[in-house]
Amino acid sequence: MLRNDLNKLKLLRSDALFIVQKAIESTLPDEAVEAALKDFHAEGKIVLVAIGKAAWRMALAAKKVLGSRMEDGIVITKYDHSQGDFEGLEIWEAGHPVPDENSIKSTTRTLEKVKGLSQKDVVLLLVSGGGSALFEKPLPGVSLKDLTTIYDRLLKSGADIVEMNTIRKHLSSVKGGRFAQLIHPAKVYTLALSDVLGDHLDTIASGPAYPDSSTSEQALEIIRKYDLSINDNIKEMLKIETPKNLDNVEAKIIGSVKQVCNNAALIAREKGYTPLILTTTLDCEAKHAGKFIASIAREIKSFKSPMNPPCAIIIGGETVVNVQGDGTGGRNQELVLSAASGISDLENIVVISVGTDGTDGPIDAAGGMVDCTTCKRIQEEGIDIYKELKNNNSYYILDKVGDLIKTGPTGTNVNDLTILLIN
Repeated sequence: MLRNDLNKLKLLRSDALFIVQKAIESTLPDEAVEAALKDFHAEGKIVLVAIGKAAWRMALAAKKVLGSRMEDGIVITKYDHSQGDFEGLEIWEAGHPVPDENSIKSTTRTLEKVKGLSQKDVVLLLVSGGGSALFEKPLPGVSLKDLTTIYDRLLKSGADIVEMNTIRKHLSSVKGGRFAQLIHPAKVYTLALSDVLGDHLDTIASGPAYPDSSTSEQALEIIRKYDLSINDNIKEMLKIETPKNLDNVEAKIIGSVKQVCNNAALIAREKGYTPLILTTTLDCEAKHAGKFIASIAREIKSFKSPMNPPCAIIIGGETVVNVQGDGTGGRNQELVLSAASGISDLENIVVISVGTDGTDGPIDAAGGMVDCTTCKRIQEEGIDIYKELKNNNSYYILDKVGDLIKTGPTGTNVNDLTILLIN
């Protein structure tokens, strides 16, 4: 490429990263939690329970508003996501994306804190993505090993979040509305950051305090769909229905992928790009999404359809990876690498995709960013991109060519944000 073209590409990459970073910052839960609690009152005790990757930040905002009115509480978040202690609140870190011993210990501690509450008391439940793994107490007869084995197989099989959470709800004593059932007659007021498509309250963190719409038959069908081998006890537990009606719950969604996409569009326009939000419900295999996004880039470059450059195609949602190899990577990394070959002959195009929570699978990257030079740089490293993608080794490839995105924990979690930026 000419020097001038490389300068343009460098600016395009800088703009893409700026738009993503500012869009994520604009959906941090602080202001939303504070606004939701502005007029919050309870006749009796207020006990705070915060679960998920954004739990620490949400709890901080709640404590700022409620102060001494909050008598007790607990925060359960992912390892390395706590930013310090709070007076009057216990801070726990636990396993994600599969539960571990700390998940069960911290949940058991939570149940001790909410035991014996009266009808006048309120549990303020702050929920964000990751809560399904972090907040866990298996049903009697179900072991932690049972759970981790099933969840690991579902993750590698490409099951989506709704399917994952349907199984989780039917094997847990605190999911699928069962947490609210346990603390009755006390009330539960939930504030939720949505990391599920459609913002269904019974799916966010597996709906610990919301009537469950999933059924036992659906859970068993998921087991059949992915050909999972389970013992008779697990099968019997899956047959137990979750609560379908709860009279002690109130819930409000305070952030979602739609919000982060809208904010990304505003920021892109300010940077001089015409934005188009293509969808906020992307839900397919990451490699297919990447190829589709590359086809949109070719359409715009060739036919100026559906819009003229400079433009920003904005996509929200959450893809899945059907793991066939033993490599290291995540859905956003696989998406951008799958797009890379399709844009390798096009100038001034960037594809960036990140998890808004700062993690893309069980690794230290949020996602990746590719452009028309990525495939050439990969070849110069002597890497067979197709072989490594087949091995699900996207992290290795992107790391080699400097196209990984690392943000660290962001303090929020509202699905994934993907942007196709064209000049």
